[in-house]
Amino acid sequence: MIVVKLDTVSSTMAAASVSVQTIVLLLLAVAAVASAQLSATFYDSSCPRALGTIRSAVTAAVNRDPRMGASLLRLHFHDCFVQASPRSSSSLPLARSLSSRTYSVPWRAQGCDASVLLSDRGSFTGEQNAFPNRGSLRGFDVVDSIKAQVEAVCPRTVSCADILAVAARDSVVTLGGPPYTVLLGRRDSTTASLSQANSDLPSPGSSLASLISGFARKGLTTTDMVALSGAHTVGQAQCTNFRSRLYGESNLNQSDAAALRANCPQSGGDGNLAPMDLATPNTFDAAFFRGLLSQRGVLHSDQQLFSGGSTDALVQSYASNAGQFRNDFAAAMVRMGSIGVLTGSQGQIRLSCSSVN
Repeated sequence: MIVVKLDTVSSTMAAASVSVQTIVLLLLAVAAVASAQLSATFYDSSCPRALGTIRSAVTAAVNRDPRMGASLLRLHFHDCFVQASPRSSSSLPLARSLSSRTYSVPWRAQGCDASVLLSDRGSFTGEQNAFPNRGSLRGFDVVDSIKAQVEAVCPRTVSCADILAVAARDSVVTLGGPPYTVLLGRRDSTTASLSQANSDLPSPGSSLASLISGFARKGLTTTDMVALSGAHTVGQAQCTNFRSRLYGESNLNQSDAAALRANCPQSGGDGNLAPMDLATPNTFDAAFFRGLLSQRGVLHSDQQLFSGGSTDALVQSYASNAGQFRNDFAAAMVRMGSIGVLTGSQGQIRLSCSSVN
């Protein structure tokens, strides 16, 4: 475990700015050390059937329901983007109420650790009921099924965090997206944070500046942000997440707006769905970016990527060069998958992804 000691912060604005920059650099250093411990061959000896088992299960699930591919990809993203506060009050009761063991919870940059899979129990409320997750995260049953299959071939070996990372990659590939090597060796958290899920996850109403800064806090570049946003080339959004854009913004293709209003009234129908890529909603391709050029972004945050700002040129490049998008997306997924991972003796290998051992 890396211990970071912070000196007393000066009350001046300049000192505060330096302190924030220092903290960000230290968090990135912690993440870099952790990611260096991940390996593409981590299970080659301990569980050589792991990746094949996950791939078969994901392929079957996505073939049954193409939307499931986007859902599994979203689970991984929503897991990685949440950072737990130091010894937060919401995390400590979890170890006490769900396990007979007592865990020491160090200060750390928590990220891709399967915390999003922990269910609410007793007095503990995890991340699943955070505003960005409530009623919209899905695929938990698929992850549970994959975990059971992996446990059958390699008991107590493969973490839920690694299953999420691999399932996201396999979902992308099944839907026609780029293959990439997933680095492995993550361990599962014994904590979760409702408050951090509420504050860390990007909102569908985010501005471009908010998106850029939010991803930067995770050590991801603006290019990473735009490429990862391209995941919206698959999956669907709930009416409640695009209603304000549909009825309050003018930079939306009017033919699309008319069709969307038919299924998303000004009141009611919050859970009604619309594809975020109106052209090829079940195929992982660059059509999402081509749609942005024609103001077909369903979410406000998506259209912000092409709205007269600093990312316009990159969106245009992805729209005309699918290969560049595929390459950048794959690289960004590897970087995102290394955010705040637990390795070595940290955390645990959960036997059930919904609860600590």
